[in-house]
Amino acid sequence: MAVDPSPPSPLPTPDSAPHLPTVAVVGLGTMGTGIAEVLTRSGREVIGIDTSEEAVRLAPAALARSTARAVARGRLTAAERRDALARLRTSTALSEAAPADLVIEVIDEDYARKREVFRALDGIVRPETVLATGTNALPVTRLAAETAHPARVLGLHFFHPVPVMRLVEVVSSVLTSPAAVAAATRLVRELGKEPLPAGDRPGFLADGLLFGYLNRAAAMYESRYATREDIDAAMRLGCGLPMGPLAVLDLVGVDTARTVLTALHEHTGDRLHAPAPVLGQLAEAGMTGRKAGRGFYTYDGPHSGRVIPDALTPTPPNPDAPNPDVPSPGTVAPEDRARPVTAVGVVGSGTMATGIAQVLALAGYRTTLVARETARARAATGRVAASLDRSVARGRLTEEARDAALALLRPATGLDALAGADLVVEAVAEDLALKREVFAALDRACRPGAVLATTTSSLPVIACARATSRPEDVVGMHFFNPAPAMRLVEVVRTVLTGDAAHATARAVCLAAGRHPVECGDRAGFIVNALLFPYLNSAVRLVQEHYATPEAVDAAMRLGGGYPMGPFELLDVVGLDVSLAIEDVLHRAFHEPSLEPAPLLRQLVRAGCLGRKTGRGFHEYASPARA
Repeated sequence: MAVDPSPPSPLPTPDSAPHLPTVAVVGLGTMGTGIAEVLTRSGREVIGIDTSEEAVRLAPAALARSTARAVARGRLTAAERRDALARLRTSTALSEAAPADLVIEVIDEDYARKREVFRALDGIVRPETVLATGTNALPVTRLAAETAHPARVLGLHFFHPVPVMRLVEVVSSVLTSPAAVAAATRLVRELGKEPLPAGDRPGFLADGLLFGYLNRAAAMYESRYATREDIDAAMRLGCGLPMGPLAVLDLVGVDTARTVLTALHEHTGDRLHAPAPVLGQLAEAGMTGRKAGRGFYTYDGPHSGRVIPDALTPTPPNPDAPNPDVPSPGTVAPEDRARPVTAVGVVGSGTMATGIAQVLALAGYRTTLVARETARARAATGRVAASLDRSVARGRLTEEARDAALALLRPATGLDALAGADLVVEAVAEDLALKREVFAALDRACRPGAVLATTTSSLPVIACARATSRPEDVVGMHFFNPAPAMRLVEVVRTVLTGDAAHATARAVCLAAGRHPVECGDRAGFIVNALLFPYLNSAVRLVQEHYATPEAVDAAMRLGGGYPMGPFELLDVVGLDVSLAIEDVLHRAFHEPSLEPAPLLRQLVRAGCLGRKTGRGFHEYASPARA
């Protein structure tokens, strides 16, 4: 391991821990009902308790619907469903928890109410009964200390939706006995889930990282930097996340998110955790997300996940067209004011340049790939041909489509070859001086009216625009790597970008089968401005010896449904590249929380750059090939 912090103690071996056959669940909202389901399906007797008669009435019906879906999908037999339903009984009286071996409390995130429940349980259940809180923000230690038997109190933080998400954070305090932890750990494993030890701090592992990211997304939306749809699409398509951040806030509850962030901010004092004002405004208006039918989005009813159009829903450019968002090369949607594009140029010979050239040629554009030397230009087009051949071999592309794309692609060494291009995409190294030099040369070589685009991911687009005599024709088109596989393109508009250039870039993206999202010209655009503060926060968790990289990665993969954990992703991106982006964000926004974690800088100085060097936050058998 490249990093060896001292995390919370590993979970005790639960082999001899009690079985906990009877469990009471206090709080029958969405989370409580989900926990009750996995418990009944594991063969346990479950006592569901809620002060609301409606919740008590609805919980069995929700379990019936969920298990019926499981039967329909072949995940449960009819007999197993019948047995599971028979194991749940519900009540409005907390005294019904008396026979329980374990009580899991999942009421609202209100400390006073939780304390009231735990104190009442002291007089109801047996002294050996384990008491667990499902909180993800409030202090477990403080709650335990205010009970008669603090050694039996711990946290069991399940993730929504409970039947699907595999992670459960087992949160122990300095007061919790090893026996209680072992019993809870055994139960989690018997539910088919992965127990992860966590110390008692707000947010624990997963939510401590998740909610800072969600808060930053809410603030981005509130500042009107990008629409809710574009923010969510950017993070889904650019990072492979299962849901966008604003949709996640609606799922977990805007009010719940505000409570968690308040607790985090009280603990850290970090502006990253200061709840965005829009969260308070929505919560006060009763727009708490899916459970209310309205939040950042509007749903077709309370507790529904189906989004319906509202006043903020974008209007398609041409609703009468069969497929109005995808103009063909050379055609223009009148509403967009896009200029006709039939010939394009790509400047550069690296991975990004060749990927973009492949995408544009496959879309039917005559594509000229310009490199500094003939050998590099030919090698670049050769890599495009090899990539297309692999697509054919895998059945993803026909031979005819490959041949048509290659017939439209030609290599060149001078920018004069772009004199007839309608759109030119610059994809050289992330060096502002070099990019400005390229744009000044393109200004001289390209015809008037040609749109000039940069693929920069971190440099100011306006600086490239000011190197030309036509800043109104300059736009950012940030493709993601690998360009042939990644659908997202951030279309970046500067204060000087004209409507026609912006519309042209967007139209070309759509014609090439990409998903354009629109944003302004500021550091990080949408994706990097949300992604890298999250990655930096993960590094700080390890730096502060709260968790190992493996534990944090597992928390985000299993608890957040992320395709990769933050340290796996840092190693893939490259620690040096990540540090450079974080430095740009810190200089641009002047927020102390955005200053790169010292541990990241130390690893870069040591040459531990991730997969490409064979060592970063994780170690690899051999360096990755470029």
